Amino acid sequence: MRFALLIIAFLLAALPAAAQTVVADLSQSRVSITASFAGSHILVFGAVKHTEESRPKSYPVLDPIDVIVTVSGPLEPVTVRKKDRRAGIWINAEALQIDAAPTLYKIASSQPLEEILSDSEDLRHSISIPLAVRSAGAAGEVEDADSFVEALIRIREDTGDYEVIPNSVRVIDQTLFRSDINLPANLVEGDYTTRIFLTRDGQVVADFTRVLHVRKVGIERWVYNLAQDQALLYGLLSLAIAIAAGWGASAAFRYARGS
Repeated sequence: MRFALLIIAFLLAALPAAAQTVVADLSQSRVSITASFAGSHILVFGAVKHTEESRPKSYPVLDPIDVIVTVSGPLEPVTVRKKDRRAGIWINAEALQIDAAPTLYKIASSQPLEEILSDSEDLRHSISIPLAVRSAGAAGEVEDADSFVEALIRIREDTGDYEVIPNSVRVIDQTLFRSDINLPANLVEGDYTTRIFLTRDGQVVADFTRVLHVRKVGIERWVYNLAQDQALLYGLLSLAIAIAAGWGASAAFRYARGS
C-alpha cells in the first residue's frame, strides 16, 4: 500500500503543473497635478491566462485564484521623532531615520490579505504595509525601533495615505478582475508602482507590474521648477509677492477707513 501511494505521488508530481500568467493595465498611465487638483482614481483591470498542458481530466481541481493589487508612491527617507515630557515640557527625545517609506501605499485584495497570502510569500514580495517600509539598520539607532515604524504607519493610516482595502478586487469566473483605487489630493510627484499578484493557497503564482506617472503641469510645474532650479530667484519673487500683498492689504484698509 505504501509503495502504491509513492507511485501515485510520483506520477502526480510528473504531470505538467497548471500555470497562470496575468496581463493587466491601468485606466490611465499618467495623472496631472494642477492648481485645482482634488484627487483622482485609477481602474486596475486584467485577465488571468490559464495554461494546462496535457493535464488529465482526473487531475485534482485546484484552489481558486485570488488577486492582490498594491499601489506604492515614491520612496523617501523619513525621520520619526518621539516626544518625551521633561521638566514639564514636551521635547523631542529620540529620533529614528527610516531608510525608505512610500509616500502612498494602498493594498486592494479579493479577500482579506491574511487569508490569501502566507507570511513567507509576504516576506518574499514585501506586500504588506510593514514590509513596504524599509528600515534596515534602524534597530541599532534606538532601543525600540519597531515602535517608531509602527507610529509612522499609524499616522499615515489615519491620513489615508496607507490603506488596506479587503474584498475590493472583483474576480469574475477566475479569469477577469478589476479594482478601483482612489488617489488623494496630496499626491507627491513621481512614479507610482502598481503591482498585481495572483495567489493560490497562500502562494504567489504570478505577478505583473505597471507604472503610473504623476506630474505637475501648468503653473504648478513652473513654480516647482523655479524653486528647484533657481532657488534665489524663487526666494526673491516670494518676498516681492509678500511685500506687494501686504502693501495692497494696507492700502485697501486705509481706503475703507477713509470712506
